Amino acid sequence: MTQTPRDASNGNSTLVPIIIIAGLFFIFGFVTWINGALIPFMKTINELTDAQSYLVASASYISFVVMALPSSYVINKIGYRKGMSLGLIIMAVGALIFIPAAGARTYWIFLLGIFVQGMGMTLLQTASNPYITILGPIESAAKRIAIMGIANKVAGALGSLIFGAILLSGIDAIKDKLSTVSDTEKVELLNTMADSVVTPYIVMAAVLFVLGILIRKAPLPHVEASSEEEENNGQETKTSIFQFPHLWLGVATLFVYVGAEVIAGDTIIAYGISLGIPGAEAKFFTTYTLMAMVATYALGAVLIPKFISQALALRVSAVLGIIFTACIIFTSGFTSVLFVAALGIANALVWPAVWPLTLKGLGKFTKTASALLIMAIAGGAIIPPLYGRFVDGKKAELISKGIEETAALAEASTSSYWILFPCYALILYYAIAGHKLGLKK
Repeated sequence: MTQTPRDASNGNSTLVPIIIIAGLFFIFGFVTWINGALIPFMKTINELTDAQSYLVASASYISFVVMALPSSYVINKIGYRKGMSLGLIIMAVGALIFIPAAGARTYWIFLLGIFVQGMGMTLLQTASNPYITILGPIESAAKRIAIMGIANKVAGALGSLIFGAILLSGIDAIKDKLSTVSDTEKVELLNTMADSVVTPYIVMAAVLFVLGILIRKAPLPHVEASSEEEENNGQETKTSIFQFPHLWLGVATLFVYVGAEVIAGDTIIAYGISLGIPGAEAKFFTTYTLMAMVATYALGAVLIPKFISQALALRVSAVLGIIFTACIIFTSGFTSVLFVAALGIANALVWPAVWPLTLKGLGKFTKTASALLIMAIAGGAIIPPLYGRFVDGKKAELISKGIEETAALAEASTSSYWILFPCYALILYYAIAGHKLGLKK
């Protein structure tokens, strides 16, 4: 039976679906945010540059471009439950690819495993984000998505801590040894380090397979955006997805936002290490970012929409992002790291606010628009490697001027955060005016 948001908005009918979807957000939060630990780990075992190491994020997020529209087609054909089940099983297959990757210690095989996991997550995201958005009134969608964000980021913090402890334990001592041992000993040392991913990824694969089977029995009602919504919010009945300028600006906004979010969460460990902070301490830094997001999500769940609108939350987030980015660049040491973590405060309510603001008034185009928004997650594949390239370029420039390599890396890593300024500027524009373009006054 098809339900409109109004039909589905009473507490009893939505509680169980909300809990189930929160569980899915927990799963892909856990898998996504271990990238912060994987990046310095992969850099060491595969002897990579900074730009190459951030392909870990690229492999994960580029899958959203490749799979978003096919995922929308699959979900339309087989339904939410089977689609989510298939997504979890694909993620499990991706986890299993880490076993031969570790055996061969070959970077592209690791990237393939991450890409396959991203394909599975795309199916989950394509189903769960629009589902939770239209499960109740559009005005309170940001509140529901904020609750999903809490589940996502708590899982991300746990994943970062667990995999940071497994993968980064003793990494500083290993890096010191690599410069002193023979080539044969170096290979043995790196092979042993690579093998440390096997057991956790076997466990992950087993859990995902079991959940993939269980989700098929989950009580998830089918919901649809109201067919009248587009007519009520637009100047006239629309006939094409290209007639919604606020949608395309929303896609661009989500693109730069995901890039900024990934930079805040996935570069902070490597950034701390570049400043001379031991890996044993730096491994906790992604958790700082995620906990800042969780606290802000909780605040948003209380304030939206009763005290502040979704658009106001987005404006405040963008302004904070600009301020914190400036603070990163103009401070140093651990203080600078704390401002990277503070970006979690600026980022938390962007995703929850952009989704309902973008889907408002789309009516029958909601599913296609949702797939486009999922494709925008590719910002996480493109913007972080750009940051890595800026770091490499600036580092080479400073070394050529006679600056010591360690100091050059620290300065290059700090100054390259300027890439976040245009990201937050676009978010601010969308919050002020962009989300209104093309909608009825």
